[in-house]
Amino acid sequence: MMKKSISFILLFSVLLFAFLSGCGAEKQSGQKSEKSGESKVIKVANYFAEEHPQNVALREKFKKIVEEKSGGTLKVQIYPNSTLGAEKEFYDGIRNGTIEMGIPGLIMQNDIPKMGVPEWPFLFKDFEHVKKVLNGPIGKEITEELEEKHGVHPLAWSANGFRMFSANKTIDSMDDFKGLRMRMPNIYNYITMGKLLGANVTPLPISEVFTALEQKVVDGQDNPIATLRASGWYEVQSDVLESKHMFSPNIYVINSKFWSSLSEEQRKIIEEAAKEATDYEFELMEKSYEEDKKFLEQNGIKFTTPTPEFSKQMQEAVQPLYDEMFGKYDWAKDLYERIKAEAE
Repeated sequence: MMKKSISFILLFSVLLFAFLSGCGAEKQSGQKSEKSGESKVIKVANYFAEEHPQNVALREKFKKIVEEKSGGTLKVQIYPNSTLGAEKEFYDGIRNGTIEMGIPGLIMQNDIPKMGVPEWPFLFKDFEHVKKVLNGPIGKEITEELEEKHGVHPLAWSANGFRMFSANKTIDSMDDFKGLRMRMPNIYNYITMGKLLGANVTPLPISEVFTALEQKVVDGQDNPIATLRASGWYEVQSDVLESKHMFSPNIYVINSKFWSSLSEEQRKIIEEAAKEATDYEFELMEKSYEEDKKFLEQNGIKFTTPTPEFSKQMQEAVQPLYDEMFGKYDWAKDLYERIKAEAE
């Protein structure tokens, strides 16, 4: 009798253990377990040179934070300098899911007009103004259509910086724009602005800029000077106009389906890493200006600061672009005024 009781207890214990194990396995189904040793790879594409602040922030902050805090369940691979294609190609890759994540500019504004607002000319006063707007409610409002229309989830705004014109001659008056062959991104607002200033605009992807400048297909381009330095374009240019005619942001975006496949904890880690990396990148961009300027001057670049009169003339010249935007979109003037008010 005693043996039967012991056998029954042992059998019951085995069955109970099996049942509890099964419940535990069921609870874990559909989720990645750190103990399983599995990991998901996040390929991050961008068009910046490897030592540009964007890639420095990715390496030093985003990658480290994601990999460490996820316990190895997430791996980050960074692809700088258009390795996975020019901006349109890698952004399309993020949209269709062949690339998990990237840092494009505002190329999506051709389909989603509100995404082009941060690049309206002479809109922002300084970096503090930019951060206040993009990291606040207006920044969220601008990106609200991105997931539904393009299938990418916005994570955080980062900085390309205030754009300036570089050229193979000095620009110190409106007359100097006349006939100047200026490379600009293939985006309506850029092209229109360049034409309104009097330049002959040639749209090209950023990966083709050095060759176009070297072969004198174009005379100049517009980008923040960090890009001028990191991409080596100073080797084929002689002058920079400190026009600060436009602030150019970038944005961390991730494929929506990939995002949905992650656990809540993994999504939180990525969001926190993106915020820390972009804050760091903004800091690097702000601090690097004087250092970049000194480096470029030492390498033969002449800087010209526009007079107040010249700055005013440039702003007046691009006013028709604002008139067009205000007439075309019922939200444009209100959004413009709210952004301007944030500088006060």
